[in-house]
Amino acid sequence: MPWANAIRKGYDLTDFISLGLAPALTKTLQRSGFNTPTPIQSQAIPLALEDHDIMGLAQTGTGKTLAFGLPLMDKLLRIHGKPESKSVRALILAPTRELVNQIADSLRSFTQSTPIKVNTVVGGQSIGRQIGMLNRGSDILVATPGRLIDLMERNAVRLETVRFLVLDEADQMLDLGFIHALRKIAAKLGQPRQTMLFSATMPKQMEEISRAYLTDPKRVQVAASGKAADKVTQSVHFLDKREKPAALRQILSADLDASTIVFARTKHGAEKLMKQLVKDGYNAASIHGNKSQSQRDRAIKAFKAGETNVLVATDVAARGIDIPDVAYVINYELPDTPENYVHRIGRTARAGREGEAIAFCSSDEIGQLRQIEKVMKTAIPLADGSAPEPAPTSSKPAGRGGPKRSGKPRHRGERKPRSEQQQRPPNRKPRRTRRKRAVAA
Repeated sequence: MPWANAIRKGYDLTDFISLGLAPALTKTLQRSGFNTPTPIQSQAIPLALEDHDIMGLAQTGTGKTLAFGLPLMDKLLRIHGKPESKSVRALILAPTRELVNQIADSLRSFTQSTPIKVNTVVGGQSIGRQIGMLNRGSDILVATPGRLIDLMERNAVRLETVRFLVLDEADQMLDLGFIHALRKIAAKLGQPRQTMLFSATMPKQMEEISRAYLTDPKRVQVAASGKAADKVTQSVHFLDKREKPAALRQILSADLDASTIVFARTKHGAEKLMKQLVKDGYNAASIHGNKSQSQRDRAIKAFKAGETNVLVATDVAARGIDIPDVAYVINYELPDTPENYVHRIGRTARAGREGEAIAFCSSDEIGQLRQIEKVMKTAIPLADGSAPEPAPTSSKPAGRGGPKRSGKPRHRGERKPRSEQQQRPPNRKPRRTRRKRAVAA
């Protein structure tokens, strides 16, 4: 095939036509306006078509779904006959319901005129209906690990027939504690199989995943870990907590028609913020772990359709929203995990567009900010365009919500100098005992 010599010579492909994909896929690509592969697609697709296992490192919004979806669908189209009852030919695992639905919707747009059947299983939906659907067999099953385990325990699905496996956003599956579920699933998968793993970051535990799932994988990487998209304009506002609501209203009011995603740290905080924005007259909705799947689906659908233009979300949605024209991402509260900042701001500047990411940083979030900058290997500019150091000061009394520190702040976990420890006000508990535990998103 023409792409084989190109990849062996180390050249990236510049068009989809030269891939030699099935005509049904090529026609859909042309009809949808997909002409030039993204970097991750041009590197991963030829290797996948040559049956290699793939370890891909790329941020969200870089075209990973088609990077694994096109070779997967091409191979399935060459298999004749319907899948057997409860069997699965290709399994795609993703960490969140939103991402599962996003992947399935993208693949279905290519399989409408083909015999390929794409099914999904996620929590928050009728398991009885999912059992009935699985009983008819699946060419491609897109699933969250937790619900898939539930169905395996009910003998509703057979995984020994799986010949293609995709792990999408594998690092977030680790963050959400799915490692044990992944081990259970891996033990039931068929052999031989082709496996493709895609991740935005490569934590140490990913090596264990790689050894367990992949065989002599080819590594493709299109961006350094922790690097934001090139067309995202970033800025940070140093604010007291009590100043954040007014600052948010000021930004939203400056561009009322713009699609904006506002990230909060907890489910309770996201819901409270959304209700306050609605009370203030903004057209807002929220998605978080306390919302049912149907509520989350309706909120995202309304946001995509422009019926609401402010979406308040927790990190559960950071990698599951694929909306090309999001103008602003506002980090109302900084994430506890530095990599999640990159995933959050990846909701804007997608598909080559420009976008703006604005962060609010209070005095007790200085440590998170410095960790984010360490992961990104760059300082986030201040909103007024001045140098990032020092952080502004305040005349407020010291303590939680007190003055913003100047100079280089301590990271969380570092001990204060003894002189500072001795100056701690009476009866003041150490920070680690006073910090409230964030509710899981």
